[in-house]
Amino acid sequence: VQLVESGGGLVQAGGSLRLSCAASGMIFSISVMEWYRQTPGKQRELVAQLTIGGSPNYASSVKGRFTISGDNAKKTMYLQMNDLKPEDTAVYYCSARGLLQGGTAFSSWGQGTQVTVSS
Repeated sequence: VQLVESGGGLVQAGGSLRLSCAASGMIFSISVMEWYRQTPGKQRELVAQLTIGGSPNYASSVKGRFTISGDNAKKTMYLQMNDLKPEDTAVYYCSARGLLQGGTAFSSWGQGTQVTVSS
């Protein structure tokens, strides 16, 4: 399974970006979609999580500003980021877990996309 992110870039504080993550491969279904971020010298941080059929969860630092969504039919997840702050600057990674055709479980990561918020 391959996850490919897009949508990162440079934005001014207060602006918005929408990250996308497209999954490909012999996927039967995706059960959990997640977005993480990481800055140099720090551990990767869970930003948002969506369990299919459940409610989304967010890190307290992004709650009310970020929205995670997913389209299982298109095997794509999104992270809408509004009111961006300089402290949101990081490399953002998507992650997905689910089942392959044939019933084997999978867990995959994207390659990361840089988000830079200028003050």
